[in-house]
Amino acid sequence: MVKKSKALGKGLGALIEDANKTEDEIVDSIKEIEIDKITFNPYQPRTEINEDTLKELTESIKELGIIQPITISKKDDDNNLFVLISGERRLRAARKAGLKTIPAYIRDAGKQDLMEMALVENIQRENLDPIAIGLGYKRLIDEFNFKQEELSKRLGKSRSSIANFLRLLKLPAQIQLGLKQKKLTMGHARAIINIDDPETQLMLYEQIIQYDFTVRKVEEIVKEYNTNKTGIKSRKKTEKINNYEKLQQELSRFFDTKISFTHNNKGKGKIVINFDSNEKLQRIIELFDKLKS
Repeated sequence: MVKKSKALGKGLGALIEDANKTEDEIVDSIKEIEIDKITFNPYQPRTEINEDTLKELTESIKELGIIQPITISKKDDDNNLFVLISGERRLRAARKAGLKTIPAYIRDAGKQDLMEMALVENIQRENLDPIAIGLGYKRLIDEFNFKQEELSKRLGKSRSSIANFLRLLKLPAQIQLGLKQKKLTMGHARAIINIDDPETQLMLYEQIIQYDFTVRKVEEIVKEYNTNKTGIKSRKKTEKINNYEKLQQELSRFFDTKISFTHNNKGKGKIVINFDSNEKLQRIIELFDKLKS
């Protein structure tokens, strides 16, 4: 089982063992690293980068250089190569700007540290889209056996917040894509997920796009839908009970004896034919023989 690192606290600084060093000490530990020797973090939760903002950053770097160093770690299998921990946009922009080296803070980090820090850095600094956040949480849970409660403490996020992001991953792919593309908000998606039918979810999603529904409007639609659905279920249940009672009465008349009838919501049950004498049992047997003929 993978050893779990220290609590993540409120930000990336909580993950860096030397975060409490003085400014001069930190500057002394920053080195110019060849850009070609740095690979991207394989556990980076973000899958897309805005090309327009990246272009703006590239132009800024050409004019002013790198203002804030990136953070990297030495690769386990090659001490001459490095893995990026934070600063993906700066590294990409530096490459586009034609820089050969980049200032970097080097620290020790294992596989779990790389994933945790990439996730925290993006959530807290890059406004990661909700689906990417949910996928990041899921990877931490799946690959490092975190429970939601433990993840909540480590990331400084409420358990309900983590659960809400994870629930988004159950939405149809089309809605997840719409959320990534900002066609609807997190509030819209959280309302939609309270509908358990994927086709109805998609229909409501299309209406949100077409009519520009507010979150409150969607919540009202979902509430009305679920209320009506509950009413329909209740009526169907009542009808089913009435049908069972009617069947019980008819069987009692047919066999001229008391019939016990039990059943559950899954449709399983049993019918018990009661008799209080051998004569009545014989009559019941004769009735069954007639039914078979």
